[in-house]
Amino acid sequence: MQLRKIKHPTHYFAHNKVSLIKGGKEYFNLLHQLINDAKYSIHLQTYIFDEDETGKAVAEALICAAQRKVNVFILLDGYASQKLSLSFIDSLTKSGIRFRWFEPLLKSKNFYFGRRLHHKVVVVDSHHSLVSGLNISNRYNDMPDQVAWLDWAIHAQGEVAPVLEMICKRRMKFHLYRIKNEPTPEFLKIIQKCLVRVRVNDWVQRRRQISQSYLEMLRQASSHLIIMSPYFLPGNELRKQMARAARRGVKIKVILTGVSDVPVAKWAERYVYRWLLRNDIEIHEYQKNVLHGKMATYDNLWTTVGSYNVNNLSAYVSIELNLDVDNMDFAKNANQQLEQIIKNDCVQITEEDYKKRNGAFRKMIHWLSYESLRLLLFLTTFYFKQRE
Repeated sequence: MQLRKIKHPTHYFAHNKVSLIKGGKEYFNLLHQLINDAKYSIHLQTYIFDEDETGKAVAEALICAAQRKVNVFILLDGYASQKLSLSFIDSLTKSGIRFRWFEPLLKSKNFYFGRRLHHKVVVVDSHHSLVSGLNISNRYNDMPDQVAWLDWAIHAQGEVAPVLEMICKRRMKFHLYRIKNEPTPEFLKIIQKCLVRVRVNDWVQRRRQISQSYLEMLRQASSHLIIMSPYFLPGNELRKQMARAARRGVKIKVILTGVSDVPVAKWAERYVYRWLLRNDIEIHEYQKNVLHGKMATYDNLWTTVGSYNVNNLSAYVSIELNLDVDNMDFAKNANQQLEQIIKNDCVQITEEDYKKRNGAFRKMIHWLSYESLRLLLFLTTFYFKQRE
């Protein structure tokens, strides 16, 4: 079937209703509500789908939707979700769910090479959409014995949803499926005006839209900006713009994780602290749990949320998806929430703190970790950079 043509997704779309959703119970309650209310179609694409309590509950809701004749499409990364059992996948497909793997070039239990499907997106009935950094796993949910990793999503209703659906269809190779009676999108019913655009990073399509959004933010900021990112290893281009923004008086704060699920990445990240402090950029380490959220906002004007990490893996290798929101009310809310997290759940790392905590041996570990990861990322991304 021929896919419906939609305006190029680098443009902002005006007729949208958006809200910022915190990870954990808030996100998964909304996800279940959208699945349960779906009348026509559900597209779910993510990096990690675990066969745990959270994954089983989402799968059960999707199976129920398929049984009531909702068209359900699932696309999972073939490396990150490879632990799913055959019986689990069979339960999905036997209910009528269209299931596909996004396959890496080479993979095994301990080895991976090639593009990875790192984006996280849900689109329901061509009208509701969730774009986030959250995978389907207990780690991202509030469980009886643990608090969810800190993460964020945007719930967007309106014009932007069909654009996201089109991206899902193309990733899913939607032309393989025959679907009839596709409904007309309901975005024309949205009378609110909130400018939203879809941003994609994918080296195969030569797109670095999210990377460009971050650079635009740093060039345009005049007062203040906050970046929240795990695995924070900014490349040279981004560092240059961060330094320039700081020199012209922009107050820059970065929120990073204090507790990491990848220790070597945290050690490498701490090597970057000296550069951040030299450029008068505030460092705040989140203490409550693992930080996994990816968000940036500036001047109470503009915000970006999604799957993009500030490092070269997201910039040059992974398929990433963010939503940019050009709206003052949304940006003020995002800024307030981030400031509250800084105040209540973070420890600021000053120059004095850094020197006290890190002697010569720790600095050596940080340097070795940084150089090792930098070499690995260079080898991984060199080919892709040459193609730009």
